[in-house]
Amino acid sequence: MKEMDCVEVIVEKEKYARDGVHKGMQGWICLDDNKNDTWLINFPQCGEKEDIAEIPIKEEDLKEIPVMHAIINEQIKAQFEASEKDLRS
Repeated sequence: MKEMDCVEVIVEKEKYARDGVHKGMQGWICLDDNKNDTWLINFPQCGEKEDIAEIPIKEEDLKEIPVMHAIINEQIKAQFEASEKDLRS
């Protein structure tokens, strides 16, 4: 993997979820600097919306994908927000 590669998170981990990142979300590698088998990944939303997160992710928790689709991130985010809202009801 290298800077600007598109990736997808392939596991659900609490340490990623705390920042709003969940399994299936897609992002891109921000820096060509892999530290401790970890890449800094940006998880955008569509258009001018604020990014979901920019966090380090373990390489083993990622898979390379040919093209990133930010709409997928918005759909996954909405599912988790809806389930959290149901839990509070």
